Amino acid sequence: MTDPNAIAGTGLTTTQLSERTGVPAATLRMWEARHGFPVPARLPGGHRRYTETDVELVRTVISQREQGLSLAAAIARALGESSKPASIFAGLAQRRPDLQPMTLNKSAMLALSRAIEDEHCARGSAGVVIGSFQTAAFYRMSAARWEELARTARVAVVLAEFDQLGEHPGRPIEVPIRRDHPLAREWAVVTQAPGTASCLAGWEIPEPGGVPEDAERRFEVLWSPEPEVAFAAASIASDLIEPLAPQVARKLVAALEEPAVLTTPDLRSAVKQAHRMLAYLSGGGTQDK
Repeated sequence: MTDPNAIAGTGLTTTQLSERTGVPAATLRMWEARHGFPVPARLPGGHRRYTETDVELVRTVISQREQGLSLAAAIARALGESSKPASIFAGLAQRRPDLQPMTLNKSAMLALSRAIEDEHCARGSAGVVIGSFQTAAFYRMSAARWEELARTARVAVVLAEFDQLGEHPGRPIEVPIRRDHPLAREWAVVTQAPGTASCLAGWEIPEPGGVPEDAERRFEVLWSPEPEVAFAAASIASDLIEPLAPQVARKLVAALEEPAVLTTPDLRSAVKQAHRMLAYLSGGGTQDK
């Protein structure tokens, strides 16, 4: 893996890595977004830089692929890794170490979630929407909103402690998770569609005194409106869902679209999300999760 401290403004660009390995630059970016590989160092302006180690790792992946391994298995073997991330937050933290975690209370989490949902609904775009709700009761409080999201989505999936897998026309697919699964501690909202994308993933921080008062619940959070981050989060979610509901994971993978370069409309969408969040925090939201 790339050591950012080993590159101080030098190293290979994506184009140079492509030329050295024969893998198209667009494919390398897709691998990074979907599989967290290769992980570049980032210059202050955001430009990617790679090392000779990355060249060898990419060549190893190509060799493993030629021997019949899937891309995910080839990458895992090249990196000497065999385990998948336990949650969306954990996967993002691993794939995008440049994302800055922050701690939010429940009110702020709800405000940001509502802002993301509202912006997606306002666009009316087909795409993928994924929500992790911890408990079925929390989801039921937001079910009407998520049914509206599902109405135009190509695929809508919610994860919580449901009794069983639920697939009903016009509603999100309900994927059950065990009480002891790391996802049962996670609050996440992921949207990925043309012109709008966002990812919010947070795990609930345990309190020393046991279960905290509702208003005192706190989460360590990663949030980004970048299409690449949303794509990575949706891909991580599909990997996590695969052992729970393989057919649902396949639907998600089929519905995902390769992330585009961040555009002016994407930036405007991010600004709108921030404005909506501030509106909720100033009193426009409801405490219903």
